[in-house]
Amino acid sequence: MGELYLVRHGQANTGATNEADYDRLSDLGHRQARLLGDWLHANEDGFDLTLSGAMRRHRETAAGMGFPPDYEDQRLNEMDYFALARDIEITHGVAPPNSQDDFADHIPQTLAAWHGATINGAEPFATFETRIFDALAQAAKPGKRVLCITSGGVIAMVMRQALGLGPSQMAHVLLPIWNSSLHRFRIRDDGTYLVSFNTIPHLDAPYLVAARTHI
Repeated sequence: MGELYLVRHGQANTGATNEADYDRLSDLGHRQARLLGDWLHANEDGFDLTLSGAMRRHRETAAGMGFPPDYEDQRLNEMDYFALARDIEITHGVAPPNSQDDFADHIPQTLAAWHGATINGAEPFATFETRIFDALAQAAKPGKRVLCITSGGVIAMVMRQALGLGPSQMAHVLLPIWNSSLHRFRIRDDGTYLVSFNTIPHLDAPYLVAARTHI
């Protein structure tokens, strides 16, 4: 039986209005990455393979954790949510979210429209889904321990596969994912099985409550 550990990157540049500006860690994001790396080094056995997406926030998170990837894989990059938000505003008149509360309504509508192919953003939903599954099928094998630093949308898509989620349920899984959170799966020949979701053991201490962020 193999093990797959997925990590969401630390907090990125939350004030950005486009993907390029968003794609770097905040000071808090760097701290989250360091704390998670310290916890993993102290509490987990080593990994047979470490990989990451190819985005700057993935690389910075991996470096801060002290787990340099054996390779970067663009197939593990995040969806371009800014492009999806533009498409759904133009096509369906749905205004972009202005707060975290707005995201609770915006993400389910956007993923439903993307899944239904009434919007495409930077790529079709099916392309996003297939590239993630292909990358992880290549990396995660029975008998191997794999650590992967990626993004919330990628993690939600793996949850979709493991639990058979529709786009609405996938959106509800995506919304609460913490920055620098840890998600564990067992890999068997017959499928991928969820072990734990959205844990932040490195931020459990009460004095770190302000370091827990979703966006």
